[in-house]
Amino acid sequence: MMFANKKHFITAIVGVLAALSIIALVLSLVKIEDVTLPPTVKYGMVFDAGSSHTSLFVYEWDSDKENDTGVVSQTLSCDVQGPGISSYASDPPKAGDSLRECLDKALKVIPKKRDVPAYLGATAGMRLLREQNSSATAQVLAEVAKTMREYPVAFKGARILTGEEEGTYGWITTNYLLESFTKFSPKAHTWIHPEAPNIFGALDLGGASTQISFRPEGSVINWNEGSKLTLYGYNYNIYTHSYLCYGQNEMLKRLAKELIVESSSSTRVAHPCYPKDYNETISLSSFHTSPCTNRSDPRLTLGDRNVTLEGRGNASGCLAAIKKLFNFSACGQSPDCTFDGIYQPLVSGRFIAFSAFYYNFKFLNLTEGQSLATVRETIEHFCTRSWEDLSSSYPEEKPERLPKYCANANYILTLLLDAYKFNETSWNNIFFQMKVGSTDVGWTLGYMLNLTNMIPAEAPVQVKGHVPSLWAAAVAFIILTLGLGLAALLLLLWV
Repeated sequence: MMFANKKHFITAIVGVLAALSIIALVLSLVKIEDVTLPPTVKYGMVFDAGSSHTSLFVYEWDSDKENDTGVVSQTLSCDVQGPGISSYASDPPKAGDSLRECLDKALKVIPKKRDVPAYLGATAGMRLLREQNSSATAQVLAEVAKTMREYPVAFKGARILTGEEEGTYGWITTNYLLESFTKFSPKAHTWIHPEAPNIFGALDLGGASTQISFRPEGSVINWNEGSKLTLYGYNYNIYTHSYLCYGQNEMLKRLAKELIVESSSSTRVAHPCYPKDYNETISLSSFHTSPCTNRSDPRLTLGDRNVTLEGRGNASGCLAAIKKLFNFSACGQSPDCTFDGIYQPLVSGRFIAFSAFYYNFKFLNLTEGQSLATVRETIEHFCTRSWEDLSSSYPEEKPERLPKYCANANYILTLLLDAYKFNETSWNNIFFQMKVGSTDVGWTLGYMLNLTNMIPAEAPVQVKGHVPSLWAAAVAFIILTLGLGLAALLLLLWV
């Protein structure tokens, strides 16, 4: 026999089992991240089909952290060439074709054979088109869907968002990126709810609409203007409202129309917001292209004649003209009303102002937390500069955009101060910002997160300490089984 006596045999068996037990114990304590393969990166894409242009955003995240973390990052943003898809109402196939260049760019950054969910959300431009021509709207969306189905992506649909959805998704994006809902705790090795979360409001200004979304103090009286959300196990009651026809492009059209009306249909009309010595000729028939300016007006028969708008560079006159675009009298003395009789609770907390809010103030160098007094002074000075002065000072700025900054800036002031009722103190709670890290702030990320169920209603499972690896446990079990089998075999040989 291979053992001199029974004592040596038992000692050998005990030694083998002890060694195997130690190995199994070590394996069972190995943390899961030490033994698993690197996680697969997943991707998603969303087209933001706005009123004036379309943009594509590609996002990525680790698949093993899909449902309970804030790890989504922006991989690509691509601006679609040409106007918004609503501009192709008379030639719908061009709406789909316009997306191809950005789709091609997206596929270059996404590995092949990935089941990439792809969405297109249309906003105020398509909402306006739907008011005018529902059949053309359907055709445009159909052509967009047709194009996207030609690409190797998991196309999930093209639809028009409501204004309230746009505002809510922008609010979700803002707070998701700022880790207001959940954040990773290295100590606990899990994602936790912040003890004192900073929930931000969201201010969005587009070409055809503007949105305000925030969590008010106290209760919201009118829940027709609110949303009740459950995210990561916590309830959020937010106020959100969207104002169609109050985006900056539609505002400029409405302003021009009002100035023409007040001039008694003259062919040359003074424009207080345009720089001195700047002229722009427009056709009155252009007002027919939007429901915002095509509404019946007994003061004016539009016709097809041309009118020349002559810049005056009048800062105070510009502000006064813009305020006339709002019906503030409909609110009376009510503190919880903006204009046109729209209910809004008092603004509270901090806000991120993005999109056109940011771009206009960035151009004027007003995104560094300047006081309201400084902002007013800067805008007033800018509005008095001549066209020659501005053209020579900003040679790289698009000539069709440069003369409109005065009107846009005064419009932002009116919207924030007179409509939303920010004041000297609460102004300091507005942060003009377009990105958090490398990711754009806007509604698209919140939209994708919602449709991919990446923000659960339930709170993440709180796990503390080491997480045993199923793989390691399985190996430990196999080793123990083999050890027992070996011991049994040796016993048979002894007998």
